[in-house]
Amino acid sequence: MSITNNKNILITGSSQGIGLSIAKCFAINHNVYITGRYTEKLEKLCNENNFAGFISADLSKENAAENLLNKLEKNIDVLINNAGEYIYSPVEKLKHEEIINSFMLNSISQLELIKQIVPYMKEQNWGRIINLGSISGVMGEANASLYSMTKASLIGMTKALALELAQYGITVNIINPGWVDTELINNENLENDFSRDEIIQTIPQRRFVTPYEIAKTCEFLISENAKSITGQSVNICAGLSLGF
Repeated sequence: MSITNNKNILITGSSQGIGLSIAKCFAINHNVYITGRYTEKLEKLCNENNFAGFISADLSKENAAENLLNKLEKNIDVLINNAGEYIYSPVEKLKHEEIINSFMLNSISQLELIKQIVPYMKEQNWGRIINLGSISGVMGEANASLYSMTKASLIGMTKALALELAQYGITVNIINPGWVDTELINNENLENDFSRDEIIQTIPQRRFVTPYEIAKTCEFLISENAKSITGQSVNICAGLSLGF
């Protein structure tokens, strides 16, 4: 299942949760570059793990994707678009600034990064792009219309780019996690709406997905065994997409 070691892998939003789990999984055999908003935290993670480097960036800002890659000064073989934010709010209470920032972070920055790295991937006739969506973008989620909308946009982008880039040996796929056992589950604002036990009762398997499961799926999708898999939307949700 392996690919040639020492690929340059960029993982956005990788200072915690799913992104960090993916980074740790890939760092065994590859040059992993992590990103996030907080320099001190990223530096600490690099010192504690076998990461090749880090770049601090707020991808909700204009030109952030281009600036990030300029700082990195590396050709990227594998891009994992994981950065994103979850906003739980009735639609009438959404603020204009929240709408703009969420689209920048959850959708536009992903496309901007792909735009920057694709020329190198085309040149070497090989590349792997994995976008992290959400089951909320597949099914919709009440009181999370903004999040659902931005994540749904990634599915369309993934399919279109998979077609566009297939002839260059570049695969593009999207993983849509359900409820994953990360820091988000313990968010105080989320606890005000529903508890862990209440969430579990909505999941057919009655459990949270682990970040490790997402990481291992990413590992498979960048492997040569998955080179024919492109444009696919993979739901890793413990059955949540099937209904109750």
